[in-house]
Amino acid sequence: MKKRALALTMAAAMAFTTACSGGGESTTAAAGDSGESTAAAETANGDEALNAEITEPVTIKFANYAVLEAGYDVYWNNLLEEFQEANPNITVELVTAPYGEIVNTVINMAGGGDKIDLMYGELDWIPTLVDAGLAAPVADVLSEELVSDIYPNILNACSIDGVAYGVPMYVSPFLMYYNKDLFEQAGLDPNSPPTTYEEMLEIAPKLAALKTEDGNQVYPFGLTTSSVAVSGACLTSSIYNFGGTILDEEGGLAIDQGFRDAVAMWQTLDQNGYNPQNSKLKDLRNLFALGQLAMYYDQSWGFNGVKSINPDAESFIASAAPLKGGNGTGESVLQAGTLMVVDNGDEKKAAVAKLVDFIMSEEKISEYFETVTPAYPSRQSMEDLDVVKNSSILAGAAGSVGNVKAVTFIPALSDLNLELCTLAQAVTVSGTDVDTAIADFESAVSGIVQ
Repeated sequence: MKKRALALTMAAAMAFTTACSGGGESTTAAAGDSGESTAAAETANGDEALNAEITEPVTIKFANYAVLEAGYDVYWNNLLEEFQEANPNITVELVTAPYGEIVNTVINMAGGGDKIDLMYGELDWIPTLVDAGLAAPVADVLSEELVSDIYPNILNACSIDGVAYGVPMYVSPFLMYYNKDLFEQAGLDPNSPPTTYEEMLEIAPKLAALKTEDGNQVYPFGLTTSSVAVSGACLTSSIYNFGGTILDEEGGLAIDQGFRDAVAMWQTLDQNGYNPQNSKLKDLRNLFALGQLAMYYDQSWGFNGVKSINPDAESFIASAAPLKGGNGTGESVLQAGTLMVVDNGDEKKAAVAKLVDFIMSEEKISEYFETVTPAYPSRQSMEDLDVVKNSSILAGAAGSVGNVKAVTFIPALSDLNLELCTLAQAVTVSGTDVDTAIADFESAVSGIVQ
């Protein structure tokens, strides 16, 4: 199974632009009274299912790691309570596990005959769930009205061989957040962040010379390199910044000079002590919130993690487009909070269609952007949302959503991302020279890349 996810040229379509793995036990919790599934609508896809009255109790399982995370839990729990009140015959049973464990949890459950019905997670998880026989075509479960409202290029990015297996609630490229206060302390213009890696390296010494009030070190630039799949996606984005490639359209390895330039930059950042070693995104968010990190790469919703640590972060945080490197144009990788559906029969599909429509409503998406974190909607009907157009957090990264590069979907994409993390750790923590580390990477991925 191979599919090249189309590049999202959304700048014109989105006129508003103002702008991990490991073991562990899962937990379950029911949002509402439990009940056995007995009857629902005669059909579970299209508008018939969405509008059908469910007169008998039906239970659906919703895998969602975010209900365990501060800053997200309140929103999701309130949403499910509201959905339960409006749909008393539908019980939503939460399947929860930490971010780095949720995919394995869901696949292991299915191996024992216990399938979920809906999953919230990363767009990059789609090929893994499809390869595991779990994710179903969204057109078989969700309403035509909803599916047709998703920006076509976003829907294509969720597709394999022309079939969409997910609908994003919202999207974001990897953008650059920076601390305006630290820029001022270093004698830099807080309204003029760097636009290239070269410019970033020029100002980095001034930022590295700063200390917090507690005497802690300030890191100039953060790039996640820890062994979780999202770190690999961020590293891919860095490679794209340099105009580099990893896979060709057929899923074959395609390492070029841009790839090598990016890896060399990872080593340069480490050798100068500019990037915290072996850090997860949550580590970078923590450092940034505490004033120990001047710039870092994150999805737009990373702001929520920063704000949950430091409620005053909005006063100093600003966004900027991804940096340009080498001959690249600063292209990035699209990330998306995505809903993936499973076909467990008409009764369950009818209930899932209703839940997804509720989650994807303008009211709930607007509430998410207002109370949880800024991002860009995936529905064309929401292109003029005030909460997006007026976002001070997204303003500095204007146009970044339209400058993303295609990603090739392969079943082992998560494994490839983890190998990119190993490569990054080789040239940083281990100090391996760039050429040797890349050769080791090529050998390591030969078994997962066809």
